[in-house]
Amino acid sequence: MKKRKSSQSRRLFVLDTNVLMHDPAAIFRFEEHDIYLPMVVLEELDANKKGLSESSRNVRQVSRFLDELMQSASKEEIDRGLPLPTHAAGKRAKATTPGRLFFQTRQLSSALPDHLPGHGNDNAILAQTLALQALHHDAQVVLVSKDINLRIKAAIVGVHAEDYYSDRSIEDADVLYSGQAALAADFWEKHGRDMRSWREGSRTWYELSGPAVKDWQVNQFVYEQREDGIEAIVRRVEDTTATLELLRDFRSERNGVWGIRARNREQNFALNLLTDPEIDFVSVLGPAGTGKTLLTLAAGLMQTLEGNHFAEIIMTRVTIPLGEDIGFLPGTEEEKMEPWMGALMDNLEVLTQSSEGGSWGRQATNDLLRNRIKIRSLNFMRGRTFLNRFVILDEAQNLTPKQMKALVTRAGPGTKLVCLGNIAQIDTPYLTETTSGLTYVVNRFRGWPHAGHITLVRGERSRLADYASETL
Repeated sequence: MKKRKSSQSRRLFVLDTNVLMHDPAAIFRFEEHDIYLPMVVLEELDANKKGLSESSRNVRQVSRFLDELMQSASKEEIDRGLPLPTHAAGKRAKATTPGRLFFQTRQLSSALPDHLPGHGNDNAILAQTLALQALHHDAQVVLVSKDINLRIKAAIVGVHAEDYYSDRSIEDADVLYSGQAALAADFWEKHGRDMRSWREGSRTWYELSGPAVKDWQVNQFVYEQREDGIEAIVRRVEDTTATLELLRDFRSERNGVWGIRARNREQNFALNLLTDPEIDFVSVLGPAGTGKTLLTLAAGLMQTLEGNHFAEIIMTRVTIPLGEDIGFLPGTEEEKMEPWMGALMDNLEVLTQSSEGGSWGRQATNDLLRNRIKIRSLNFMRGRTFLNRFVILDEAQNLTPKQMKALVTRAGPGTKLVCLGNIAQIDTPYLTETTSGLTYVVNRFRGWPHAGHITLVRGERSRLADYASETL
């Protein structure tokens, strides 16, 4: 690779294999900066190209991108660096001078410290990065890797290393949209002067203006913090004017959903979203025991069996074990998925425990419900279209943004999709709270008139579970 004239502001990024396996479009996301691919990275990509996993598909996509860039390029052009496109993913890049993609075309001499053990691929990448630092004194050489241990080793030998940040939906999980906002104590003094209200059937509406409106989103919940304060959902926002609709109170017995009542404010918000026919996509976040699955299943049963709004309920989840993998599971698709659906069974017991007719009556009710609830695997979702279905995606935090998009786009006319999860419990390698597919859809669907989100915070499982969550 020939040395280029560059200022210290121009950087050279050395990409680790896991970055490309995680995001195949990573080579287009470094704007005006240059990218360097060591030969060992290409070898690792080649070793991982076979298979049906998400990472294997990403590797094949990377190979296609590189092949397109190298179409009819000569050896001299490759040595000078291939110019990268000035736009990526439909967004115009900020840089006017495109960066270049360099491959390792010759062995660069660099002696790793004697105290660094091993001769693996990570050491080869570190050696190439050290050699580039010695060759390019006027540019900052940065190793980009999602492998924490490699970044630690890089820091030890004096290589500047960073995580891959371009796949983040948000900067910090603490600023993730919660779906609700508390009204200030002086809210009505500032917003109630020109307010008008009216009733449509059993629903009450308010139209008001004021400074707080500019921060609201469509289908966001607003509430007063006092005990008898109002709870409403924002239906429209135009400049500084908003239209609010008072919520149905699912904490009262007359508004129970399949025998289930909301036990706190956030659960009431969730049931309002889950039973709203105008909302097609609902995301519910919260730690274990907050009632995500129970509320969703109750709302689905009510709308499927009582209201006939949906033909059936489809429930699925990512199959990642908590401990050691139990191995091969025999049977049909539904039988293979049943061991992963303990949450469904547990919640069905709660929903049918009050059935009349003793054990026979409960068994008959369970059989009826199971006939309308189908368990499906995510592995067979590609190419399908769900019509008039109530789809529940449990443990959605373990999906990548690409997998989430593939699933959400399966929804056909009349289908409602509900994503449940806890971003504090992610089991997928290289996936974090800020890069999870669940975080991605919460951020991207924010403000869409047919989507809603709520974060549950209070555990309602038992006093033992609540105490364990707080102290363990």
